Amino acid sequence: MRSNSILNDLRSTFTRDNNSLNQLILVNVLVFVVLSILAVIVALFQLEAGWYMRISRYLAVPASLGNLLYRPWSLLTYMFVHAGFFHILFNMLWLYWIGQIFQEYLGSKKLVAVYFLGGFAGAAMYILAFNIFPLFRSIIDTSFAVGASASVLAVVVGAATLLPNFTIRLFLFGNVPLKYLALAMVIIDLLSASGSNAGGHFAHLGGAVFGFVYIKQLQAGRDLGAGFNRAVDWLVTTFKPGKKSRLKVSYKNPGSPKTASVKTAANSPAAATASNKVPQEVIDRILDKIAQNGYDGLSKEEKEQLFRASKQ
Repeated sequence: MRSNSILNDLRSTFTRDNNSLNQLILVNVLVFVVLSILAVIVALFQLEAGWYMRISRYLAVPASLGNLLYRPWSLLTYMFVHAGFFHILFNMLWLYWIGQIFQEYLGSKKLVAVYFLGGFAGAAMYILAFNIFPLFRSIIDTSFAVGASASVLAVVVGAATLLPNFTIRLFLFGNVPLKYLALAMVIIDLLSASGSNAGGHFAHLGGAVFGFVYIKQLQAGRDLGAGFNRAVDWLVTTFKPGKKSRLKVSYKNPGSPKTASVKTAANSPAAATASNKVPQEVIDRILDKIAQNGYDGLSKEEKEQLFRASKQ
């Protein structure tokens, strides 16, 4: 019974709408647990250590363009693999803390877009740096990157760009505006770009740049993640069991001309969604007001519009 309950909880997490933050965290944790169990099995049976390393390497993104050609999927998988317990712990804590803020103001779909596209941008920055700077020339063929840090920093910087004066309470530091938190994280990565984990810090910077650009473009009326979200929606619709079409086919009564029409019912969810859709210019105006006066400065109507926009 208990195992069934756990499976039901997992199934509920992945099928519940507007639950992207928990889904991202859960996938990261599940991948970490599975790889950790494999490591234990390797140790207990004294299997060849290189066997486990090969599995990890196939999931990690390589710095070498030649190696990347043989494992292009690593551009996706690397952002769900972590090098140790504290690595995943701090990444997931930051994702949970700041991801809640991001998701509250912009919704689940935009959170998912920034997480993945920020991760891709981080991988691109890491590969570019290792192929440009002479410092990394001797280690490029054996260098690999793992971790959700680039994706997490994209979310952090994105939230800070959207809500620079939003404050969070940090242990020993008290209330800190998001803009200073994000700035401190970026400066640390810049100062560490030639250290022992240079590749990781370059990936962080790539994610940070994307998070900043994404929000600035969104405020200008351009959603850089729109295409990505459409692709995700298509995949979910295609592979989700029991998904029914919102279109209704109706035929005229016998005796009338044998013609058929395909229409969307006026009171259907699709029509209701279309009528309640918040225009982009209204969203931009609300986001500008938040940046200037904070969320509490919004009227009740504006808060309701922002909530509806987060579901679009």
